[in-house]
Amino acid sequence: MELRDIEIFLALAEELHFGRTAERLHISQARVSQAIAKQERRIGATLFERTSRRVVLTPIGARLRDDLEAGYTRIRDGLETAATTARGSQGTLTLGTMGALAHDITDVTGRFRARHPGCELRFREVQIGDPFRQLRSGEVDLALIWLPVHESDLTVGPVLRARPLVLLVGASHPLARRTSVCMEDLGDCTVLMPSGPVPEYWYEALVPTHTPGGRLIRRGPQVATWQEGLAAVAAGEFVTPVQAEAAHYYRWPELVFLPIQDAALGEWALVWRTAGETALSRAFVQTAQDVIDEEVPRGAPGGP
Repeated sequence: MELRDIEIFLALAEELHFGRTAERLHISQARVSQAIAKQERRIGATLFERTSRRVVLTPIGARLRDDLEAGYTRIRDGLETAATTARGSQGTLTLGTMGALAHDITDVTGRFRARHPGCELRFREVQIGDPFRQLRSGEVDLALIWLPVHESDLTVGPVLRARPLVLLVGASHPLARRTSVCMEDLGDCTVLMPSGPVPEYWYEALVPTHTPGGRLIRRGPQVATWQEGLAAVAAGEFVTPVQAEAAHYYRWPELVFLPIQDAALGEWALVWRTAGETALSRAFVQTAQDVIDEEVPRGAPGGP
């Protein structure tokens, strides 16, 4: 069965009208009828019941539609990817990152640029107060966001970075004289909270409501941006667990980064809107996976 005949069959299975199918595919109605008749002769069974008033799939036709749809989608996506590659992956891909994290994934972005020189890679900052808005609005194609992400309309891809969390405190805070802390110490502190529509589970992974011993962790003022959080902590009254990358990029004299002895790993993964996936976004995800596979051999212990 030729690809065009498959396309005609699937379109008719959806439209259930020969005229609308012809208009949709920009072909004649006779071409639609010929393609269906050819398929029915080859299969040896009727695929559509036709009357003067309606067209319906037969049971065999319905089964064929279900079997062909997944394969046709894969073929179409494969052709689109190949065509994009042949054009040098031209276009623009916008990647959302938090803080200075764009500087921490140059191994991936550099490889992607080398593979797809015709693509313009842009960056846009994602704010902690509303981490998913730009994905849903289409302002960014992909975003590097810390896990977990449990959103029905978003797809989570490969983990690019996984490092222990650290505690950010002001230089005048009592904990600043320590060389390390543990999660139980948060029971003596007030931690910052993000403002905006942040899923509780998402921030809970960074700042739990209780210490391992069951003590309440006091929640402090809300901040909308990373810079607001840095300023609030630098004043000395509040603390906050942060991703380890911050200790490298924000060495302010007023800030101290303390290892948290029993902290979980902070994992950063590529996330995208499931319905907004494109050939370019798939190419970026594949590039990231290739970099990960080279750094950590398959089957070997350890992470990114």
